[in-house]
Amino acid sequence: MFFASDNSGPVHPSALAALERANTGHVMGYGNDALTAQVADRIRDLFEAPGAAVFLVTTGTAANALALSTLVQPYDAVFCTPHAHIHLDEGNAPEFFTSGAKLSVVRGDDRMTPAALADRIAFLQGLGLGGAVPQAVSLTQMTEMGNLYELNDLREICAMAAKHGLSVHLDGARFANACVALGCTPAEMTWKAGVDVAVFGGTKNGLMGAEAVIFFDPDHGRDFELRRKRGAHLLSKYRYLAAQMSAYLADDLWITLARQANANCAQLVQGLDAVSGFQRANDARGNVAFFTVARGLHHRLKESGAAYVLWQGSDDGHEDDPVMLRFVCDWSLDPDLITEFTQMAGDL
Repeated sequence: MFFASDNSGPVHPSALAALERANTGHVMGYGNDALTAQVADRIRDLFEAPGAAVFLVTTGTAANALALSTLVQPYDAVFCTPHAHIHLDEGNAPEFFTSGAKLSVVRGDDRMTPAALADRIAFLQGLGLGGAVPQAVSLTQMTEMGNLYELNDLREICAMAAKHGLSVHLDGARFANACVALGCTPAEMTWKAGVDVAVFGGTKNGLMGAEAVIFFDPDHGRDFELRRKRGAHLLSKYRYLAAQMSAYLADDLWITLARQANANCAQLVQGLDAVSGFQRANDARGNVAFFTVARGLHHRLKESGAAYVLWQGSDDGHEDDPVMLRFVCDWSLDPDLITEFTQMAGDL
């Protein structure tokens, strides 16, 4: 009954097998091997972007921070939502890698709107030399609250960004889950909507640690390479990143795993929606669900051995006070255990 994070699940056997296959002989290091080149070409094909510059890194923080660092100067601003991972969960890495660019929070919740973005742009522009220069927008798909931008939403936000000369970065830690939920292609969710650089996450969806950064304008490629090296994220034995991503792309494994994770979450949501005391707090169309419950019920769930994240509220306080819980499903969860958990929750 482990719903704490999709970072906590196992590595898919196909990725481990690919690592084993790559672990023979000698090849050139630092990404100058045939497998890395093949993976980059396969990602270009997947995104219908033959001219894109493609790079692999080990973590989502590196992917986001290094990507943003190629888009902005230290005196610039990157717009994001109040819940954005780059704002709350990356230890100021975006500010560090951009040498001080300001993260400017757009009012609202986890989904930015074009109107709110326009208001924030206007505010900074009104500050003149005293304010940061609007330069980039960062969106997360799926959002940190497990919600989705519809394709038209993405297009409208990207159009607003383009109107003001801003680049758009897409944090895609759960990119695959969003694609499956929307029934769209990677191209439709990125450059066809107006995104300039996207992160194609694999770590939360069955890989040991591999993320792809895709620049649809290849002119950013050289700058990224230099920043990746300076930021200590150029691996010498790059083939082991490429091996994971190669398995991820083979036979659309990335879709298969995301579809299973989303289905597991749908099963969980269906079960908890029927339990008295659980009030769902997000759309839960992907693999992340939020529920508001009484603190007493939260305590009983914990005592039963369930693992999840207490998202809002604390363990201490009146038993009737509401707290918000986050449940995340990965591809490896046993559907029978999900059923067991929802039945147990109904008995508490």
